Amino acid sequence: MVIIAYIVLAGVVVCLLGIRVIRPTQRGLIERLGKYHRFASPGLNWILPVIENLIFVNITEQMVDAEPQEIITNDNLNARVDAQVYFKVNPDEASVKNSQYHVNDYQYQIVNLARTTLRNIIGTLTLKSANSERGKINSELHKTLKEETNSWGIDIVRTELKEIDPPKDVQETMNKVVKAENEKIAAVDFATARETVADGEKRASIKQAEGIRQARILQAQGEAEAIKLVNEAAEKYFIGNAQLLRKLQALEVSLQGNAKIIVPSDSDLVNVIGDLSGVLPIGKKTKEPEGPRIERFRETAS
Repeated sequence: MVIIAYIVLAGVVVCLLGIRVIRPTQRGLIERLGKYHRFASPGLNWILPVIENLIFVNITEQMVDAEPQEIITNDNLNARVDAQVYFKVNPDEASVKNSQYHVNDYQYQIVNLARTTLRNIIGTLTLKSANSERGKINSELHKTLKEETNSWGIDIVRTELKEIDPPKDVQETMNKVVKAENEKIAAVDFATARETVADGEKRASIKQAEGIRQARILQAQGEAEAIKLVNEAAEKYFIGNAQLLRKLQALEVSLQGNAKIIVPSDSDLVNVIGDLSGVLPIGKKTKEPEGPRIERFRETAS
């Protein structure tokens, strides 16, 4: 009985030692005596202690830094370049096996492959074009890494070029060039704004002159219309007396200026004025009223 108890206890211990739990973010490869035996999915798995071994493989997206390096550009300048590579192991059995059995330390391999690819790409570009074509560099780096790691069971998700830093003296020169270009653009924009303001003032002056011209035209038209109405009234109410009407108008204008007018007594104008005011002409000089004064004389016979 004691022996059976020991055997049962040993069996329990072996069962407990062989329990393995795989998380959803992992996959497992079970090897028996150093040889691949079976694939382990997420959940509870059991292996034979000592005889079997479980290798855990992370299938989540991971990132490796390609590490900064000095690269000579096509215009013989040393640029400090750094990049990051994002990748993940595909979750199927074949891909997990390839990541472990077809490549030794795939992270290290990806870093070195990325560094070599960057040297090949940036070495064909000038420093200026390398800074302005980051998207193109990322695209070529991603394409190359994806092709080279296709047999590793790895998916290159994306690549990011972190920096392309020129030497310090070159950077200072580039900053001065950029500053000069910005100042040039600002000067052009200022000149354009001033030109726009000048055009606006010119158009405003033209509009003002047109307004004055139109006002004078309307005033002249109004005066002409008034003269026309006066002429029509003269023709209707003073037929044959146009000259006399003109004299009355001249007299009205003169009286407005407090002028002293001498009119012969036998003048038709005197008779017209008398008829209009209800006053008969007299022979002697009368007292002058306030305001405009008119002296009338009669011719005496010699």
